[in-house]
Amino acid sequence: MDRRNFIKSGSIAAAATSILPNTKSFAQDKKKIRLAFIGVGLRGRNHVALALRRDDIDVTAICDIQEDSLANCRKQFQKANKKLPKEYTGGLDAYKKLLEKEKLDAVVIATPWQFHKEQAVDAMKAGLYVGCEVIAGLTVDDHWEIVKTSEQTGKPYMTLENVCYRRDVMAVLNMVRKNLFGELIHLEGGYQHDLREVLFNNGKQPYGGGVEYGPEAMSEAQWRTQFNIDQDGDLYPTHGLGPLMHYANINHGNRMTNMVSFSSKARGLADYVQQTAPGHPNAKIDYKNGDVTTTLINCANGETLLLSHDVHLPRPYSIGFRVQGTEGLWMDLNNGIYIEGKSAKGHAWDVADEWLKKYDHPLWAKYANDAAGAGHGGMDWFVFNAFIESVKQNRQTPIDVYDSVSMSVITPLSTLSLAEGNKSVEIPDFTNGKWKERKAVFALDDSGF
Repeated sequence: MDRRNFIKSGSIAAAATSILPNTKSFAQDKKKIRLAFIGVGLRGRNHVALALRRDDIDVTAICDIQEDSLANCRKQFQKANKKLPKEYTGGLDAYKKLLEKEKLDAVVIATPWQFHKEQAVDAMKAGLYVGCEVIAGLTVDDHWEIVKTSEQTGKPYMTLENVCYRRDVMAVLNMVRKNLFGELIHLEGGYQHDLREVLFNNGKQPYGGGVEYGPEAMSEAQWRTQFNIDQDGDLYPTHGLGPLMHYANINHGNRMTNMVSFSSKARGLADYVQQTAPGHPNAKIDYKNGDVTTTLINCANGETLLLSHDVHLPRPYSIGFRVQGTEGLWMDLNNGIYIEGKSAKGHAWDVADEWLKKYDHPLWAKYANDAAGAGHGGMDWFVFNAFIESVKQNRQTPIDVYDSVSMSVITPLSTLSLAEGNKSVEIPDFTNGKWKERKAVFALDDSGF
């Protein structure tokens, strides 16, 4: 796996859905939280590494069904001179024994996508904060179940979407809130990343070296490739959509209303297998996921959002951000910003670096040194820190359950749109109308989140 009781108090549920992340809750700060990890594959161990850097976390237990993952995780604790956690393994239900036996404050879930919903729901029912890797669930009903469980138990659920904390992304958020771009009109983002060596390997290393997937492979190729074989749709919308939602105040005075997806033909994965290992049977598989999937989203306040999923073809990595308003725009692909009347020349890009430096977000200005050496340029530290600080201070998480499921539900909705001939489909209002009154709370200051 590379990746007690129900609390029904209305007052707790209300607190969990309304407390702002920079407002103290009803409990004293916890000096040290008890944390467990469900899934300690490569991504899970990245989070474990961050936990082992901190003195405010006691990692009491880990769970995985693969001995190799557990063994590598043990090495992390030994290297850090930390007490080895209790291990739970032996089957897909092993995490349930962990939830039953351990006294915990929170869990981090980093298992394959198909297990996230059940594990998160069970953890919230056990009275725990949940920090979960993307994706939240496989169906629209999965996403509703996560929301309802969080509301009923009063336990926050946070998608650990790290790109929301990328330094340039947060600087642009700062610019948006200072109205540098004027009224926002159109935003773009996506996941544009050559994943061919993630989806296939030789069974001896996590990336590349062969064209195996499933039981013959290692790491993500054991499970992630199958989604690309079975499903056409945007399989990974959160990297692009998470930041766009914060720019456009989605669920906080705005909402996404409907969407339509288009998908290209699928050639990239079969071509890759054939070129890497001519004649291999995996070159003959009918890969259903189109090489480029494009999704267009309408918002209640009139903005449009454009998402791209492009992971099967040779290309450099990019998110493809574009934030455009009545007074200018930012595009990350060309590292450009243009602000009418303020840029150096009319109709010409400024190099974005000076703007981003000037409007560096207070969180990065304050905590950049703490994040140094953490994964993905430091943004992993920020998203993990946000979750841990929420648990310690018994506050709502800055990316809450409504935000989490909204950025994830695009996957089953895009699949539905494609299956029905590029039909426009409605996007659920998981807040049940509360979006009209909810205030924007994400990264408003440098309070530690």
